[in-house]
Amino acid sequence: MPFIPHTPQDVETMLATIGVSGIDDLFSEIPANIRCEPPKLLPPLNEMEISRLMTQRAALDGGKLGFLGAGAYEHHIPAAVWQITTRGEYYSSYTPYQAEASQGTLQVLYEFQSMISGLTAMEVANASLYDGASGTAEAVLMAVRCSRKKANRIAIPTTVNPVTIATIRALVSQQGIELIEMLCTEEDGRVDTETLAQYNDEDITAIIIPQPNFFGQLEDVDIITDWAHSVGALVIGMVNPMALGILKPPGEWGSQGADIACGEGQPLGIPLSSGGPYFGFLACQKKWLRQLPGRIVGRTQDRSGKRGFVLTMQTREQHIRRSKATSNICTNQGLMTVAATIYMAIMGPKGLANVAYACHENSRQLLDVLTAIPGVERLHKGHFFHEFVLKLELPVKDVLQELLDRGIVGGLALAENYLLVCATETKTKEDIDSYGAVLADIMGRSES
Repeated sequence: MPFIPHTPQDVETMLATIGVSGIDDLFSEIPANIRCEPPKLLPPLNEMEISRLMTQRAALDGGKLGFLGAGAYEHHIPAAVWQITTRGEYYSSYTPYQAEASQGTLQVLYEFQSMISGLTAMEVANASLYDGASGTAEAVLMAVRCSRKKANRIAIPTTVNPVTIATIRALVSQQGIELIEMLCTEEDGRVDTETLAQYNDEDITAIIIPQPNFFGQLEDVDIITDWAHSVGALVIGMVNPMALGILKPPGEWGSQGADIACGEGQPLGIPLSSGGPYFGFLACQKKWLRQLPGRIVGRTQDRSGKRGFVLTMQTREQHIRRSKATSNICTNQGLMTVAATIYMAIMGPKGLANVAYACHENSRQLLDVLTAIPGVERLHKGHFFHEFVLKLELPVKDVLQELLDRGIVGGLALAENYLLVCATETKTKEDIDSYGAVLADIMGRSES
């Protein structure tokens, strides 16, 4: 049985056994300028303690009416999705390296790739990534490989989700990649297309275009895409897959389409689950296939002419030389993609469109109800999908706490007086009216 250290004395014994003086010696091959302190973790817990902790945390999420989005969205998930997903042949499967024993898993991943390609109007998709944020960071690294410019500069609008920006910065900051901030207009919360020309001489490698953006607004994707291509930059479309039920897919943006499409797949049949696990998707034009990280499942024929599925284009460092590998952050979240595939198959194009329309309509109703309250107004102009920003006369954090005390998760505080609010198809007229009534009471009491 292997030795597992549990105490400081055990660690000392282990270090002495392998002949090093301290834990830092184990990482001596890593250059000092890119080392960082490990995160502070909870002390070890046994199975009973972990079960109790997770039960307590799960209880914090239940029984409240939620209007919080900001990258993770509450959608109705048909019961069949997880009834099928949790069958043993899916639930316990992981890496399908033995094709002869993994045809079911491989076919599901192949169907997933096909559906993501169709949804994004891109020619190729991989078998998913960890989540949308790291998937976008992988898209940035991929764009750098595709471009091969001497100066690696990525333009990131301030309308991109700040969590995604932080993730990108963490993954690329030590790789000689410069992030250029592109400001949005205060009036409509979108990239200011009138100022794009000022970046013409920046030698930009790629630009990320969020659609919808973090504030819920719809960007002028055609204008931005054509400008980017005119200055020799690649386009990374970071999209909400649910919104693609009714919005133009990235493969059709501008005159040439985006080069890479990525995003968070959670809206496609994945429960919120206190923040995960989720999955990221990544797709591209066929000409960039060789630089696509992760695994791709292909369809083939055996010697008898029967259809079969295999892993192909495996550019992970486990399979090829490390210096030639595209990425190691690419293990596919198998269970999540199974659920997403089943969800998309059940819903179909019409079903996804109906959900997207319902999200938008509920958000419009919510906007009308909330902005009818004195002291509440919408911050931005222009079109939005299912999120919008409100400006309140009261401190938003205080308002959110009062809402929470009365059973409503009211949204995300962006600043002292700004609130990001979301409504999906799960919200009824009664839900919207309840939120409006409670918020009106809070705003009204402040005036008196």
